[in-house]
Amino acid sequence: QGERKGVNKYYPPDFDPAKHGSLNKYHRSHPLRERARKLSQGILIIRFEMPFNIWCDGCKNHIGMGVRYNAEKRKVGTYYTTPIYRFRMKCHLCVNYIEMQTDPAGCDYVIVSGARRKEERWDMEDNAQILPTASEAKEKLETDAMFRLEHGAADRAVLQRAVPSLTSLREAQSAWKDDFALNSLLRRRFRVRPRGGPAAPRPLPPRSFPPFPPPQEEKKTLREEEEEAAALQAKAGLSIPLVPEAEEDRRLAALFKYHSPDSYEERQRMKRTEISTRSWFAPSGSTPPKRSPGGHPALPRGPPACLGIVRRRPEAPAEPEAAEAAPGRGLSEPADPVGAPRD
Repeated sequence: QGERKGVNKYYPPDFDPAKHGSLNKYHRSHPLRERARKLSQGILIIRFEMPFNIWCDGCKNHIGMGVRYNAEKRKVGTYYTTPIYRFRMKCHLCVNYIEMQTDPAGCDYVIVSGARRKEERWDMEDNAQILPTASEAKEKLETDAMFRLEHGAADRAVLQRAVPSLTSLREAQSAWKDDFALNSLLRRRFRVRPRGGPAAPRPLPPRSFPPFPPPQEEKKTLREEEEEAAALQAKAGLSIPLVPEAEEDRRLAALFKYHSPDSYEERQRMKRTEISTRSWFAPSGSTPPKRSPGGHPALPRGPPACLGIVRRRPEAPAEPEAAEAAPGRGLSEPADPVGAPRD
């Protein structure tokens, strides 16, 4: 009984159906509550939606179509047997009141006071809409045979001009007539066939539909695209969903060329050029080079690629003991024995 808690009503102990009749009479209230506070004057409070764009006469502000107001609704007359209602509401931007009423003769709303309508109306004949037949034309169609004959000929001419468009609309609508076949066609495209089992018969699509790929190929293609997208997301660390690739994206990506400004070979070539063009002598006015504790100039400290080590053959020392007594002086190597073959 939980679903009935919202509709159950509480009847107090002193409630008498014969005396009160209903709970509204017992509480001395109306079923519409505050909306019926002026019901004795023939006014009912309703929720009114603006039917078109207007300008308020009080604050000169624009009020768009669809803005809703609490309006006082009352009957002010009839058009034949159709009642004419008037709505009175207060502008939400100022203290001005706006009054509008229905126009059954023109199937429209008319502003009585407090606002000015934004003219956005057009001729129904120029807009190719169905025109309502006027009362005078109806009377002539019923009484005048010649007018009825001329009117029928004009209607047949309009029908002949509309036959091509009506035929195309009928053909387009007939393609979607069989809902069961369309549903089966869509479900078969995403249905996986059991491995080793026979393929289910596939219904032929209507003539208006483009040829679809076989359901198994479509399913396989979708699975491969999902796997490629997942692999790319895992490789690039992306958390955003990837959209399918388009031909325009492929052509745009082909116009870009990404490369480093200097490759490894280019940097090595620049270093060799700098070494070959560097002067052997120190520039004038520069500080003398630092010397090692042995008296020889200190080797430059730089990357290995910047050092050029030259192997040279020095003159033979006068005494072998003198050469052995001063090891580590320079980069020279001992002379080769006389007559020994050289590499």
